Order: sequence, then structure tokens, then C-alpha cells
Amino acid sequence: MFKCLSLVILAAASLAATAGPAAAQRDDRAYCDKLIATYERYLAPRTNEARSGSDIDGVVAVGQCRAGDTARGIPVLERRLRNGGFSLPAA
Repeated sequence: MFKCLSLVILAAASLAATAGPAAAQRDDRAYCDKLIATYERYLAPRTNEARSGSDIDGVVAVGQCRAGDTARGIPVLERRLRNGGFSLPAA
């Protein structure tokens, strides 16, 4: 009985340890999606502007977020939105 209880506790602890990072990644991805939506609606370069490289940092940050590299994409998008006079969406 003690061995069975120990296995249950160990399994629960293992599940809790892996659920934390996964939940954080989902939260970061959802936040990134909100940033992208605001950025693309108001600040993203249009076709001709994109060719001139008017906001390559923003375009790269969107790509990073979409690829799952939220740690690099989020700060750039936040900075672009703040510099554009926009409030950041709720996390």
C-alpha cells in the first residue's frame, strides 16, 4: 500500500512539474497573439513599406512569436506598440 501511494504521489508531482512550463508557454503564446493582432492592425508595414524595410524588427518579432520564440518576440512587439502610443493588451 505504501509503495502504491508513493507512486501516486510521484506521478502527481511529475505531472505538476511538467504542467507549469507548458501552461506558461500557452500563456506566452496567447499574449503574443494579442500583441501581433494589435501590431498588425495599427503598425505593421503595408506591402510597399515592407519592401523598404521600414519596420524589419517588428516583422521579425511577429515571425518569432508565430514560430514559438515568444521570449524574443514579445519584448520587441511590446516596445513597438509602446513607441507607437498604444497600451499593451492584458497578459
